[in-house]
Amino acid sequence: MRGDAIDTRFGPVQVDVVLAGSTIVDVVPVVVPDQDPRDRQINEYAVPLLRQEVLDAQSAKIDSVSGASFTSYGYAWSVQSVLDKLGA
Repeated sequence: MRGDAIDTRFGPVQVDVVLAGSTIVDVVPVVVPDQDPRDRQINEYAVPLLRQEVLDAQSAKIDSVSGASFTSYGYAWSVQSVLDKLGA
């Protein structure tokens, strides 16, 4: 299920949340900031960590990745938008 696009200082962040029943089984980035090489470098590192945090927590209540605060914020809120739509 597609989450909301969350605007951040460096661009929007949006994810798809894959569910099996009420279990989050995957989180796939749809849009992450990639305007310059530094954005791409940060997100290549941060996005897999954020994915694993969501899978471990089964929630959008995750820690930010150091150096990727804006991506972390957008990622968590995009996941939360899916959970809100599902009433979770």
